[in-house]
Parts: sequence; structure tokens; C-alpha cells
Amino acid sequence: MARKALARKAKAESAPTSDELGGALARFSEHLANERRASPHTVTAYRRDVESLARFIRERNPQGARLSSLDKFTLRAWLGEIAKRVAPPSISRKISSVRALCDYLLRIGALRSNPSSTLASPKLRRKLPRFLTPDAAADVMGAPLALETGRDVAHLRDALALELLYGSGLRVSELATLDLGQISIESEEVRVLGKGRKERIVPLGSKTLAALDAYLPRRAELCHPKSGAFEAQALLLGQLGKRLSVRWLQQLVKRYGALGAGRSDLHPHALRHSCATHMLEGGSDLRAIQEMLGHSSLSTTQRYTHVSLDQLLAVYDRAHPMAQAAGRASKRDGSAR
Repeated sequence: MARKALARKAKAESAPTSDELGGALARFSEHLANERRASPHTVTAYRRDVESLARFIRERNPQGARLSSLDKFTLRAWLGEIAKRVAPPSISRKISSVRALCDYLLRIGALRSNPSSTLASPKLRRKLPRFLTPDAAADVMGAPLALETGRDVAHLRDALALELLYGSGLRVSELATLDLGQISIESEEVRVLGKGRKERIVPLGSKTLAALDAYLPRRAELCHPKSGAFEAQALLLGQLGKRLSVRWLQQLVKRYGALGAGRSDLHPHALRHSCATHMLEGGSDLRAIQEMLGHSSLSTTQRYTHVSLDQLLAVYDRAHPMAQAAGRASKRDGSAR
């Protein structure tokens, strides 16, 4: 029986995508890339999720996957199957992908009703964003230039990358694709192309401007050692003159997180979270933070109010006389018992 199941699965995975559902998935991918202007990463993720559903349908219908097979009972059976091996956050993402597919098929008239409308995403415990203290952030920012070779062009570049992640709150994907033409030193701002290819203007702080002044005149030194070639438009270059990748930038943050703050697990998003948290603590308006970070919804930005509230309560417990009095009374009650 196990061999038969494996054979069916192999046959389903190798089945051509010329069936009705396969054609719909191909058109859906084109819709994401061309009409919704989703990033290649998003298109790949959505396609991978809906292909998982297509394989499930093909296993149950060896004759071919038809759109009529896409009903709420099939979707629930698929979710029940993947729930055995997939964590709730991944299930939630797969449901979002299938909802997007069904919305598209309904809009073009390929479906008469939306079978995904009855699907309920699993409840997820929303984690508060991780962030650095201002002192730890300063130590990480200063780590590249504190090295013995701190004035080497690679370390000047690293210092600039950190300043843009923390000082301007850029996403690591936005930093990796940043071009020279998007930066205006005269107006002290950078034009960022964010999620959904939405453009926003982000201010450059004095330390970021200083990092740009130090790096830009020497940027061409990061050319290919033999040909002398380098990517003319890319802001951040590697040793071979190529644009730095997201993965490279993630490793950069881990390296300086360990050197500056003893945090080898530091991620670029933690610098972005630190930027927002420190701005809020400094009195910045939530709407201004939303605009700067490029959040489509204010509810995303409001997560930082919970972080600051936790800090406020901690300060209250340490400093407020009533809290201290309550603490002393609690200790007396405990000793009396």
C-alpha cells in the first residue's frame, strides 16, 4: 500500500501542468507578476503554495485536475492533510495564497463562487518585535569603524548599510536593491521602492549622510580585481563589484551584532524594529513612523506601542513611589506568612 501511495504521489508531481487547474495556476502567476506587480519572491511563494493544492487534487483525480474540483470540501481536506506536517504560520500563509487564487479565478469568471471564503486561518500568537536598546544599537552602528581596518572601504560600506537599516528603517530587500540614483544628498532623502512596488520618501539622518560622504568617494575601489568592472547603479558593492545580496546583508548584520552588542542572532529586521521603537520613545507620531517604514496599515505600526508600554510599566515599577510602596507591602505580607 505504501508503494502504491508513493507511486501515485510521484505520478501527480510529474503530471504536466497542461490540465485545467495547471493552466489556471500559470495565468495566476502572470497576474501576480504583471498586474499586482508582486516581487519575484512573492510570486514564487504563492505559486509553491497553490501547486501543493494542485498536487493534492491530482492525487484524488488521476484523470486530471479540473477547476470544478476546487470546492470547500477539497480545500478543507487539503488543509487537514498538510496540518499534520506544517506549522500554523505556514498554514496561514498557504490559506492566504489560495484565497488570492480563488479571488482571481472568481474575478475572471473561472469560478462561480469562492470556495475559500469559509476557510478560517489558525489563530497565531503575535510576537512583539525584537529590538535593541539605544546603547546597544549605537555599539552595533559603531562596530565597523571600531575595527583596526575601520577606514577600509569595505568597512565604510558596512557602516553605511547598518545606518540605512537602523537610521532610515529600510527593509533588507529595499537596501539590497537600492541604486545611487535613489539617493539625494542635497535634499537629505532616499526614494525607496517597497512592498508592492510602492514608492516612499525616507529622510536621511546626519550619521547616514556622514556615512555616505565617507563611502561614496571610494565606492569604485570595490571593483572586480581583474577586470576593474562594477555595477554602476548599485549603491552597495561587494569585493567583485557586484551588488550585495539580501543573504550577504543578513550575514553582515549578524557579524556586527556579535561584535557590537554580543548578539550573533541579530537580524536586519531587528534594526528596523529598533528604529521604530526608538522614534516612538523619542516622541514621534505613529503616522510619521508608518509613512517612514512604509506600513500599509497603521495596525502594523501600533505593535510598537505595546513594546513601549511594557517599558513604561517596567519604569513605573522601578521608579513610582506607589509601586514601590506596593512592593514593600507585598514583601511584608510574605514574611508575615
